Order: sequence, then structure tokens, then C-alpha cells
Amino acid sequence: MTVVIGFEGSANKIGVGIIRDGEVLSNPRRTYITPPGQGFLPSDTARHHRGVILTVLKEALEEAGIKPDDIDCVAYTKGPGMGAPLVTVALVARTVAQLWAKPLLGVNHCIGHIEMGRLITQANNPTVLYVSGGNTQISNDPSPGYNIEQMAKRGKQYVELPYTVKGMDVSFSGILSYIEEAASKMLTSDQCTAEDLCFSLQETLFSMLVEITERAMAHCGSQEVLIVGGVGCNIRLQEMMGVMCKERGAKLFATDERFCIDNGAMIAQAGWEMFRSGQVTELSDSWITQRYRTDEVEVTWRD
Repeated sequence: MTVVIGFEGSANKIGVGIIRDGEVLSNPRRTYITPPGQGFLPSDTARHHRGVILTVLKEALEEAGIKPDDIDCVAYTKGPGMGAPLVTVALVARTVAQLWAKPLLGVNHCIGHIEMGRLITQANNPTVLYVSGGNTQISNDPSPGYNIEQMAKRGKQYVELPYTVKGMDVSFSGILSYIEEAASKMLTSDQCTAEDLCFSLQETLFSMLVEITERAMAHCGSQEVLIVGGVGCNIRLQEMMGVMCKERGAKLFATDERFCIDNGAMIAQAGWEMFRSGQVTELSDSWITQRYRTDEVEVTWRD
């Protein structure tokens, strides 16, 4: 059996997870939460991670009931993400790998989300919609997406917003500026409520995502959809995608917040796949890459 420990800390979540041949042995994490209306700065986030990462590591080992000798490989998030938090996690992972005399693996954060989703849902060969963006939000109490989701449930009136889709590309540029400008006018004149605006924002953005996903399925002849990433927890997105899949006779796969939100187990799972296919990262190559594209990863563990 192969046991891999994974370190994740690309944004405001810091997590350590342990995987043994597809079984999640442990997956503790902490979240850096700033006051409402404030974002999380890279330096402050890194300071938070440095303060708790060893505690989370200890929890992961104790919860899994294993010792360092039982671990076969140490995986860490190489990128993409915020520079300072990524460096913090990489330093700890490199140190641990050397102290324990274990091979090291740098993992693409997005690939981690995808591999975790495939493991948990057992999707065979899905079209993957990776929906994320916590780094671009301005509040995290507990998360801006969650707050919008809850307010949207109480919305009743749809406000038309910019809708831009070209092929399988979407453009969200301008939509927040538009809704912020519309909000001040429409709310003061009682044309709509804040809940209506949240509802409209969700419906518009998710409609765009469903459209491009369906188009990708048609091009690939796919009958499965897997939603991953932090925004993948949104129930309304899952509902809308489910309607589309039902109309096409396809299956929808999604995970809950234990695994769709950034966590260490997803890095361990991707690392497990990579390690089993013969990949390792030399210490001299174990840097971080803030802009690490998904299509830059050579997938050697799938046909």
C-alpha cells in the first residue's frame, strides 16, 4: 500500500491530508478569516499558515494513526496561488521530506481538485468544470460565495445582467462593476432588494457556466460532468447543472465542502497518482509557481 501526505496552502486555507490507496485517513485544515469587507493579504495569510501548520500536521498524523516511517511520499502545492502562502507550505514540505528521508512531489492545485473529485465520486471520464475564485473576493466571513448563496435563496426578482459567452469561453469582466453601479440606484429606489441582486448574479454566472459545460460535453461526446473547486459546493450551481445533465441523459458528480474546498487530502491524492506513475520532484526543482496552468501538467497516470 502507498501512503502519501499532502500539504495545501495556496490561499487562505491551510490543510494537511493523508491518503492510503484511495482511502482518506485524515484531512484537518484551518482557515484564515479576516474581518468582513477585507481581503486576505499574502503576507498576513502566510503568517497565519506559519502559526498553525505544525499543529495541523500533528493532527493529521494522529488522526490517521500513522508515523512518519509509514509515509512513502510528501506532496505539496506547487501552484497556482498566492506567493507567500505557497512558499510557507513548500518550505515545510521540503523540510519534512528531508527529515523523514522521503521523496517529494510538487502538485498542481487544480489537478488536486480534479483528482479528489474523481476519487470521491468515482466518475469515470467526466467533463470537468473547475469553479474557483476565493482569492479574488473581498470578504471571507465565512466566505463571500456562501454569503451570496444564502441571500440568493431569498431573492425573487431577476435583474438582467451582462451575459458574455463565446464558444467555451466566458467573460465576467464588468459584471461586478455593473451590479455595483446598479445596486446603488435600484436599492435606494426600491426597485429590488439585495437578495434579488445576489439571486440575479448567481443565475447569470451559473447559466454561463452550464452553457459552456454543455457545449464541451457535446464536442467530446461526454455523458458525465464533474464539478470541482470551492464554488462547486454551491447547491444552486449543482441544481442548474443537474437539470442540464438530466435533459441530456447524463450524470452529474459533485462533492461536498469536505473535499471541494481547498484541503490537504486532494494534494495527497494527486501526489499518490503521480508517485505511483513514477514521478518525483528533485529538491533543486521544488520551487513554487504562482501561475501554474493546468495544461502545463504532464498527466502520466491516465491513458
